[in-house]
Amino acid sequence: MSTITEFAPAKINLTLHVLGKRPDGYHLLESLVVFAGTGDTLTVEAADDLSFHVTGPNAAALADTPDADNLVLKAARLLGAARLSDTGRGRCAKITLDKRLPVAAGIGGGSADCAAAMRALNTLWDLGHDAATLGALGLELGADVPVCVQAPRPCVMSGIGEKIARAPSMPDLWCVLVNPGVPVATGPVFKALNAQPTTAESDTFWPGGFTDAKAAARFMRTCRNDLEPPARNLVSEVGETVRAIAATKDCLMARMSGSGATCFGLYADEDAATRAATALRREGWWVEAAHILS
Repeated sequence: MSTITEFAPAKINLTLHVLGKRPDGYHLLESLVVFAGTGDTLTVEAADDLSFHVTGPNAAALADTPDADNLVLKAARLLGAARLSDTGRGRCAKITLDKRLPVAAGIGGGSADCAAAMRALNTLWDLGHDAATLGALGLELGADVPVCVQAPRPCVMSGIGEKIARAPSMPDLWCVLVNPGVPVATGPVFKALNAQPTTAESDTFWPGGFTDAKAAARFMRTCRNDLEPPARNLVSEVGETVRAIAATKDCLMARMSGSGATCFGLYADEDAATRAATALRREGWWVEAAHILS
């Protein structure tokens, strides 16, 4: 195939427990991760040189990112791509990213794009890597890349992101994603978190599945996102956003995703999610209703 298109869905941390910190400073996490039916789209085409183009409503947010720091190009180089404008050395492709998700938003936009690039280039270049191999390679580029390689399959992510396990069976669920238009850097959030060194493997009893959306939400409410309190302290808009989502009709639960600032609400059906999204839209906020993929 000369053209491959991959969807890079928004990642949602339904739960995110920080179990402690390793001696080297990396935090140990456990997170139930699902993916939403909204996201970016990445296309790769056979070409004589390596090129990268960004389109879409949030393309401008990546305009100032140096090529050396771009996760999509890092993924390409990791898989053996040529350098930009270095025809004939290494594998080549024309890479186009339709950027629709906000950046620095806690929903894995960059990691999802990176993972989509790895899946697409793996196919285009006929490399033959399985998902586990791509995930192990991707860990070099970011803690969320291994789980995003698995998209759209729900997963339990643990360790520093390298351990991926099957998630409980998920019911039909809808969500509303809301970003208040304020970027939140991951580093300061983790720095504000008082995590102590530990060897804990898990602090959650994972059920085999959920009978319906309400049962899933009841379980999620017994869990938490440990990064939400420090993020709220750093960025007041996070708390405002969670409260606004929770106040919408038929919202089953509301929480921040990842390190923020995007927050989400869970709903039992499309109509409830669509009504909530309409009620939440305001100037400067990015709001999307979407199905939870499974």
